[in-house]
Amino acid sequence: MIYASVKKGSFQDSVSLMLISRKLSESTQVDEVSVMMGTPANKSLLETTGFWHESFSSATPNDICVAIRTHEEIPDIAQLIGRQLEIELSAIAQGQASGQHLQKVRRWDSAQQKLPDANLLLISVAGEYANDLARQGLENGKNVMLFSDNVPVEQELALKQTAREKGLLVMGPDCGTAMVAGAPLAFANVLPKGSIGVIGASGTGIQELTSQIALLGHGVTHALGLGGRDLSEAIGGISALSALEILAGDDQSKVLAFVSKPPAESVRKRVITAMQAVAKPVVALFLGTKPEQKHEGNVWLASSLAEAAHLAVMLASVEEIAAAQPSVIGKKILGLYAGGTLAAEAAMLLAEQINAKTDSKHDRGIMLHAQGHTLIDLGDDAYTVGRPHPMIDPTSRSLEIQKIAHQPDIGVLLVDVVLGYGACADPATAVLEAVNKVRTARGAENPLVVIATVTGTQQDPQPRAEQIDTLINGDIVVMNTLQEAVLLAHHLIVRAPETPHYSRNPLLDGVKVINAGLRSFAQDLQSTGCPVVHYQWAPIAGGNAHLASLLKQLN
Repeated sequence: MIYASVKKGSFQDSVSLMLISRKLSESTQVDEVSVMMGTPANKSLLETTGFWHESFSSATPNDICVAIRTHEEIPDIAQLIGRQLEIELSAIAQGQASGQHLQKVRRWDSAQQKLPDANLLLISVAGEYANDLARQGLENGKNVMLFSDNVPVEQELALKQTAREKGLLVMGPDCGTAMVAGAPLAFANVLPKGSIGVIGASGTGIQELTSQIALLGHGVTHALGLGGRDLSEAIGGISALSALEILAGDDQSKVLAFVSKPPAESVRKRVITAMQAVAKPVVALFLGTKPEQKHEGNVWLASSLAEAAHLAVMLASVEEIAAAQPSVIGKKILGLYAGGTLAAEAAMLLAEQINAKTDSKHDRGIMLHAQGHTLIDLGDDAYTVGRPHPMIDPTSRSLEIQKIAHQPDIGVLLVDVVLGYGACADPATAVLEAVNKVRTARGAENPLVVIATVTGTQQDPQPRAEQIDTLINGDIVVMNTLQEAVLLAHHLIVRAPETPHYSRNPLLDGVKVINAGLRSFAQDLQSTGCPVVHYQWAPIAGGNAHLASLLKQLN
């Protein structure tokens, strides 16, 4: 049986009512209780789920509809559940009163007066009302985050077109997460600060990507959500293009990472073209598409969230370390490797960067000789006839390093330091001594950047940490992998592309939020010190669309 009651003129957010429904359903006298606002969409849901009662016909979107399902006749159950509902609503009100003194208003004009420099409107009201509220925000110069779902696609398109014309950003509809200047918007994680800016048409995709970045020891500048439909054919990636421009103009975001649910192919191509115009490395993950190549110019294509996080962290590390090195733009790279396989992989990686081919003959250990760059395997037979392997005795490599003193066109030296039984007792010191002789001979006006990788463990006879300390203290850069080392080397010698001019979006300097909908979102923002005012929105004219339209015209 279905019992019902309607509480007139008592608007509450949907999450609070869902929690109340669950609690009231715990009563042993009922099968289930459903508590919803009397919006058209909710009425339809009540009917579809078998909770409909005729008394709901006259309910307005400002009224609470209570439907009680029982397996037997209980005449007083509606009154009993009604009293329990009042207790729960009273508890919510007391919680608001005893909270962190959250600023609350009931009118839009009052919200703007309370927070005159608000730059973001966060909306989590029912989707059928979200469009008008979002448009009101845009008309008043606010960026908009639409947590609300069930917003028609034609309304989303119109909102995003308006926002782009005004230089504003619409995140959503159905945008579950964002983090701007440390402010958590809707579902958000506590993230360390870093140099990676994240953009996503996937809420949990953003959360997983940023969490993986944090687990890898790096941090995030901002994370901008787009809503799951943004890269559809109908929307065309409008907010994606705006978000790329916003983070391209952010000096703190050295690397951008982009994640999307399966996109329309034409939109994917449009977004990649926009990424290639950004003078920063961009990691792109388009779920549902398998990248045919690893990267297209500055755009690195990932096939999983884990890979995207690893790529973003690697590129961010390269960018940060490169900024601390002396200028060697236009110079050449020389690689002097003791390990043959290490030399081969480094040659392959560098050839990929400079669009060249590795050496197929390997004459005198040369693995790559192209465009003035040379990578050599010093373990080749040509260097070990009558002398020990350079991993055993580093003398032969030290002599090769010292020749750089008379090669001013060499700006970057790549080396490996291989540890373990049978190897030199202190290979790092041998490299450093040879490098110091070169630097002394060349002088400060002709710097040499030395980049090393270390192969071995802390348990080796030459403990890894001590070898790394020797190199770093000698002003030699140590990278974790050959890929990082080669990327850094190439980055250092290539002149940075011209950066398109993007005006800095004030949103990145700190958000000030008008929150309409779920009160908990405002409370979360307040707990982090973000300026916020909670707009206790309710449908105009009791949800009567005709009357609301007339009132709007009068205003």
